[in-house]
Amino acid sequence: MENTTVWAFAAVVLSFLISSLMGRKLIPFLHKLKYGQTILDIGPKWHKNKQGTPTMGGIMFIVSTVFSTAPVVLMYRFVGGGNFSTDNINAMKVFVPVGLVMAILYGLIGFIDDYIKVVKKRNLGLTAKQKLVLQFAVAIAYLATLTLCGYGTETYIPFVGMIDIGFFYYIIAAIVIVGIVNAVNLTDGIDGLDGSITFFAALFFMMISGYMGLGGVSIESAALAGGCLGFLVWNFHPAKVFMGDTGSLFLGGMVCALAFSLKMPILLIPVGIMYLVEMFSVMLQVTYFKLTHGKRLFKMSPIHHHFEMCGWSETKIVIVFSAVTVIFGIIAFLCVIFGAA
Repeated sequence: MENTTVWAFAAVVLSFLISSLMGRKLIPFLHKLKYGQTILDIGPKWHKNKQGTPTMGGIMFIVSTVFSTAPVVLMYRFVGGGNFSTDNINAMKVFVPVGLVMAILYGLIGFIDDYIKVVKKRNLGLTAKQKLVLQFAVAIAYLATLTLCGYGTETYIPFVGMIDIGFFYYIIAAIVIVGIVNAVNLTDGIDGLDGSITFFAALFFMMISGYMGLGGVSIESAALAGGCLGFLVWNFHPAKVFMGDTGSLFLGGMVCALAFSLKMPILLIPVGIMYLVEMFSVMLQVTYFKLTHGKRLFKMSPIHHHFEMCGWSETKIVIVFSAVTVIFGIIAFLCVIFGAA
């Protein structure tokens, strides 16, 4: 197994510095442009205090992730020395750059949505149909690119092994990618929540890819973790900036890219457990509301708002949700280790 600890650490530090230092210039710039978040009336009433807080702050970790991954991966490849496996080299040539492009495209969709909201003053941004069409287009393009690069329809499941589900792989994969991207988007509702959960998710992808000898993917994961941490300097409660859909859709794309780079998208279940909880809380709420003609299963959805309505502070919610992510991340890591035995 190629030791990538030093290179991953370099990516974390570089990405953290870029992201956190960008906040010093970007936040005042967003204020100057009056790119403030509009708080909808359907949210908790106390969120009205956040009215005008600049959004699109996700640009900070998008830039830091890209400009940390690229140079560190190149240095690792050509200066790091050692014997690189075929899978590791292929990951650096294909999965890392293609995954970054996919995440950037999702961030671009989010940017368009944010721009419509804050500049055009249309609170709902893109329509649901427009978002889904664009999101599926990106997912299909990503999967098509991997296919053209020689990757098939095989996926690895711990304790089961490599399985090939044929053409249905593309359908399932596209749905999974779009689903996770939107789940990550739904998780962005209170200060520090999405960034914290994704920070820990990225750390576990870094550990798993490092264990598997996929140094390029480990560095990419580390860069994402560092970018999220740098952003959290400005996004912890009380937040001085929000990531916006620009950031949350990028994070969703990155999380998917990392899981697919390992050829184990099933890891999105344990590592992304809180994203899924958030998404299913919305689905359950809507379904229950319709079936009972107006009754609610939760006080409010996504579920982080339910806990807010129950009296939990934003900081407590972030800590608890992050702790759950850590627990399930450890389970995922152990499954990878012992599942291949």
